[in-house]
Amino acid sequence: MAESLRALARTRWRVAIGFTILMVVIYFGFILLIAFNKPLMAQLVTEGLSLGILVGALVIVASWLLTWAYIRWANRRYDPELERLRGEAGR
Repeated sequence: MAESLRALARTRWRVAIGFTILMVVIYFGFILLIAFNKPLMAQLVTEGLSLGILVGALVIVASWLLTWAYIRWANRRYDPELERLRGEAGR
């Protein structure tokens, strides 16, 4: 039981760190584009909308999607396994 709980905790940390690294890469990639390629980010996609604004909005959407993906993973995998382990411990 204790080993199963430790394994579940390790899995949760791996998933959380993976999502965190992905978000950091997305965010800092955006910041680096702003810092080192201003002409690219200043290009207009359409009147009144630059590529920088569009990519910035996509960074926000990516954060929502990553949050949704983590919650979905937790609801489908982590929470049921945790409840199963709690049930075993209660016997």
